[in-house]
Amino acid sequence: MLRIAFVTGTEPGKWFARYRETTDHGLTELPSDDPFALVEASEADLALMRLPDERVGEPGETYHRVNLYNEAPGVAVPKDSVFAEMGEKLPPREFTGEIINFTYSAHSLIDDLRSALHIVAANVGIAYAPAPLLKILSKKQVAVVELTAQPKGMSPTEIGLVWKVSDDSDAIQDFVGVAKGRTRNSSRGAEKKPQSTKKNAHQRPRKTARTLRTRPHRKRS
Repeated sequence: MLRIAFVTGTEPGKWFARYRETTDHGLTELPSDDPFALVEASEADLALMRLPDERVGEPGETYHRVNLYNEAPGVAVPKDSVFAEMGEKLPPREFTGEIINFTYSAHSLIDDLRSALHIVAANVGIAYAPAPLLKILSKKQVAVVELTAQPKGMSPTEIGLVWKVSDDSDAIQDFVGVAKGRTRNSSRGAEKKPQSTKKNAHQRPRKTARTLRTRPHRKRS
């Protein structure tokens, strides 16, 4: 049974379904604001988490790491603000002079972002964070606008898989394969559900030389 912790702001449901469809390992889903902490405490085998995170260290030393995709930067604004009405990506300079309630960093707590979004919902200021995270957390009174570049003080973020080197297993490697888009026939797959060996009705066995009957030669008179 693979225990996977996944960070707020990710929606890995399709990967989970594919993993269950193509392997027999089993899967336990653990949503978390800090999935790395669960792996560190051996409460999860694998973390789908936001990077960079200095706790991971150099890849291959204590933890393996596989980067999957980059996150677009975003800003949360009041729903009725002029920014929300534009309905398009905007450069960070458009928000010069706005009250900044939150700017995401590698050390940020997601609970602090939740608190900042309550302030934004009260029509006060803005909050910078990865756009997928903002979209998951935002309520009706908050709109999310994607940015064309990183705002000042916010580094680029990406989503990746992290697990302990000592815990590496076929179950983990199979999930990595699913997340990276490897197909069922990929040679990297460690365990696949057995395919049926039942022959179709139209697939008749081919005759061989041994099964062919030969006619006896007639003697000439």
